[in-house]
Amino acid sequence: MSRAAGIHVRYRSRPRPADRPAVRRLVAATRVFYPEERKIALELLEERLRRGAKSRYEFVFAELRGQLIGYCAWGNVPLTRHSYDLYWIAVAPEAQGQGIGQELMKRAESAVARRGGGGLYIETSSRDVYARTRRFYRDAGYRQVARLRDFYAAGDHKVVFCKTIGPA
Repeated sequence: MSRAAGIHVRYRSRPRPADRPAVRRLVAATRVFYPEERKIALELLEERLRRGAKSRYEFVFAELRGQLIGYCAWGNVPLTRHSYDLYWIAVAPEAQGQGIGQELMKRAESAVARRGGGGLYIETSSRDVYARTRRFYRDAGYRQVARLRDFYAAGDHKVVFCKTIGPA
């Protein structure tokens, strides 16, 4: 448990079946993800629930009074030894700006450090709706390492950030 802007938030890393509808609601509430993207968020959770650690997907959930208000999903990049992807990080709109996203990121980074460290990569879109997200990554110490033009669609570039995490 930790305090974020005066509120008591519980953090946990073990997914539960009850997280399915909560994650669905959360990623929809952010109003930035396309329906196809929201489907992928649920697929990662389903895979973790079905296969456990063998799925290679890790999670951190943030709850306030039993309600999911944020989460992140990350994992080792296949065929690498010390590279990790942050697949998802989302905080409910009403809980944004209270340090919850920062705490989720720190917890994922700490887990990477416990595994010996490495590069934690994040990909996002160049769309204007993601400007605040890109600023969040920069403020968290991530640097832009790539920009792939027209990757998602014409005018919608893939922006890749990375931060090197040292071993614990």
